[in-house]
Amino acid sequence: MKPLKKEDISQEVFDLYDYYAHNKIDRRQFIEKLSVYAVGGVTVSSLLSFISPDYINTLMVKPDDERLKSEYIHYESPKGGGTIKGLLSMPDNTMGKLPGIVVVHENRGLNPYIEDVGRRAAIEGFISLAPDALTPLGGYPGNDDDGRTMQRKRDRNEMLEDFIAAYNYLKNHKNCDGNVGVVGFCFGGWISNMMAVKIPTLKAAVPFYGGQPSAEDTAKIKAPLLLQYAELDTRVNTGWLDYEVALKANNIEYTAHFYPEVNHGFHNNSTPRYDEPAANLAWERTIAFFKEKLK
Repeated sequence: MKPLKKEDISQEVFDLYDYYAHNKIDRRQFIEKLSVYAVGGVTVSSLLSFISPDYINTLMVKPDDERLKSEYIHYESPKGGGTIKGLLSMPDNTMGKLPGIVVVHENRGLNPYIEDVGRRAAIEGFISLAPDALTPLGGYPGNDDDGRTMQRKRDRNEMLEDFIAAYNYLKNHKNCDGNVGVVGFCFGGWISNMMAVKIPTLKAAVPFYGGQPSAEDTAKIKAPLLLQYAELDTRVNTGWLDYEVALKANNIEYTAHFYPEVNHGFHNNSTPRYDEPAANLAWERTIAFFKEKLK
């Protein structure tokens, strides 16, 4: 049988995976519903294999890249989970102090894709910190299914405190110039929005397909926002209109991009939801935004 391609998969399968990945249905229901699309020689196992992340072959910046100094550190989060592990990355032989970026994972802990994003940010001339909110439960378990199960056991507002603590750690790091922004994906998009609400000194926030704050919280935002959305992501996009009204009502600086014909998770190059042109453009905009705002 020929290998599956993205074009062979119906949009309903991507929507189904999105529901599963965001805990709307359990694994048994997911497999059961997926079987409807196992036709014409396509098996459930081949569909499942195709739509699952491939972390081995998709890293853009290897952990041992000679251009970087990248290491795991621990920092204190007294209002959150206590001691939190994170991947700290910066250009090798750094001269002078650098602006910082907190990189926030999805709803499954610090997996290899998010670590890779942290290294990508460092390659661009930033010091980045990618925390693992699963640290109090033992850390990212090595696969996303178990990671999602673990993350559901934590309170999301306590996890928010972990990323606020990461901001403080990075802001005060000896190699950071004190100008710190945040980029996050999915759950991390919501965290990015909420860090803009909670941290008056945050310099910039880039939420990728992130849940939106309430109108009351939106009024507290001081940081400029670069909001990245996927056109086919109807689940997250339902909150956009109210968010836009609140942003405009409070004269908050923002730019929103809706990438046409792409799914939630389009930046994640480890899954077939990845859309290379949209992901590249969104990342170019992200880095340009940080270079402008984190002066």
